[in-house]
Amino acid sequence: MSRLPVALAALVTIGLGLGVRMLWDGPVPKYAGDALYTVLIYLLVLLALPRVRPWAAALVSAGLSWAIEFAQLTGIPAMLRPLLGSTFNPPDLLWYAIGAALAWAGHTWAYRSRPAG
Repeated sequence: MSRLPVALAALVTIGLGLGVRMLWDGPVPKYAGDALYTVLIYLLVLLALPRVRPWAAALVSAGLSWAIEFAQLTGIPAMLRPLLGSTFNPPDLLWYAIGAALAWAGHTWAYRSRPAG
């Protein structure tokens, strides 16, 4: 998969995450942000490894998201908290899995829809 569309998708994902936070309050932006965080990790995996299979990118992105969430149990350094969070929240694990599944589905669809050749 070409890196340019993946980079653009990453920028759109960041924009969506910021937009959701600006437009809504409560659990909607929090959990949408969790899912989008994992989608962004998925896209970063694709940028680093363009030939990775969708299922593998989904496992890596969900695994990294879960690892970061569990790391919050041990304490995240203050300067990394804006990026990695600071409080373990079990429902986040579900939303990371949802984000990975959505990214996997989108990647699979894009892979199958591309023209032959």
